[in-house]
Amino acid sequence: MASELINRRHEADQPASDAYYPKPIKPWFSVARPMRYMLREQRLLFVLVGIAIATVVFTIFPRSTQSSPYSDPFSGYGMRSEEESHVPGLPAFQAQRKPSLEYLNRMGATGGKIPLGLKRKGLRVVVTGGAGFVGSHLVDRLMARGDTVIVVDNFFTGRKENVMHHFGNPNFELIRHDVVEPILLEVDQIYHLACPASPVHYKFNPVKTIISFSIFFLFFLCNYVFGVGMFWFVVFLDSRVYKTNVVGTLNMLGLAKRVGARFLLTSTSEVYGDPLQHPQVETYWGNVNPIGVRSCYDEGKRTAETLAMDYHRGANVEVRIARIFNTYGPRMCIDDGRVVSNFVAQALRKEPLTVYGDGKQTRSFQFVSDLVEGLMRLMEGEHVGPFNLGNPGEFTMLELAKVVQETIDPNANIEFRPNTEDDPHKRKPDITKAKELLGWEPKVSLRQGLPLMVKDFRQRVFGDQKEGSSMATTITKTTSA
Repeated sequence: MASELINRRHEADQPASDAYYPKPIKPWFSVARPMRYMLREQRLLFVLVGIAIATVVFTIFPRSTQSSPYSDPFSGYGMRSEEESHVPGLPAFQAQRKPSLEYLNRMGATGGKIPLGLKRKGLRVVVTGGAGFVGSHLVDRLMARGDTVIVVDNFFTGRKENVMHHFGNPNFELIRHDVVEPILLEVDQIYHLACPASPVHYKFNPVKTIISFSIFFLFFLCNYVFGVGMFWFVVFLDSRVYKTNVVGTLNMLGLAKRVGARFLLTSTSEVYGDPLQHPQVETYWGNVNPIGVRSCYDEGKRTAETLAMDYHRGANVEVRIARIFNTYGPRMCIDDGRVVSNFVAQALRKEPLTVYGDGKQTRSFQFVSDLVEGLMRLMEGEHVGPFNLGNPGEFTMLELAKVVQETIDPNANIEFRPNTEDDPHKRKPDITKAKELLGWEPKVSLRQGLPLMVKDFRQRVFGDQKEGSSMATTITKTTSA
């Protein structure tokens, strides 16, 4: 109150003046005043006006379209020189190459150049089973391309060591999670590799394996046809059956539908069973035994393909299906029961190479980097599939054993044992469709790729592998220029 009275008294003491002297109006005041008003009160309008002016300027004076050198996102993976590989007779590959026109067109470029010099936008990609054999190599390629990669793995067959070299990279995330439990992620692409592919694993619990692919057929049947109460019939089977890949497939397809992501299913050549057609084309329906000892895996994958196509047709989910043939390379499980890993491990341990039957059964073997290239081309392409991804080079089991002998130990013995039930007699992919529509074919021969696998196995078998994944920089990858 005192302050107010003092102020009033001060005003009262001022001498009154009858004269009025207005300040002269400055010539630029009429322009500055609206500018100050826009800057203080109408910031959004000011920004929009600026954008409009910039648009007009860039339209009248377009930016120079002169190209500048840039790296090919596909070229950095697995390239090595002859000195790095230490494999005699293996040619050195260039670490960089120019991007293909087809790839640039897919990225939205015109005339072979990215508009306005903008770089390719990185994608958010989830890889289920990304710590496993194939998954970890796929992660390497995606990281080299500049994508943000999320690995989801429960480490049932995967190994943390396979992806440790990406720890600390801000574009890499590892989530220990079982895909049978829902997971909320915002992603652009889903590579669904989470599935035990080894005979040791899927024969250990065949009921769990087959249900992992087909149980949600029964789930929906019980819930939507016979009533919600029938759901408990499914639970009665075994609560553990949900902790497998088919419920995981359901979750991943649901995630793809929810966020609009593209979904790639890794199926298998086992869907052809013991084929009567040779080589096998994608339109061949197979010759399968639905009650055999191997049927849990074969029929489970066939069911998974059906589910993926149902989501594609019924829910407009972008789906890609790859039928993978025998694959080998570094990071394979040493004792997973597959023939290449069996032979290599036995030869390194000075054990006899076990050949089942007469050894005349045939298989085709592709190196893991060739498979990864095929998976990425399939995902980026516009064709649903299914596509055969395999190396058409065909070997009998006896021929394979002799190649392993030549590579590791020429004195290794070969031991014959009775053949297993339902073992396919012949297996060879027809990759005409992949060549024509994806522009893909394998580049690494068995005699080129096997030494790299042997090097990795030798390090792990004899325990001299250092922390991390040293093989990440030595895996060969042949790409066309």
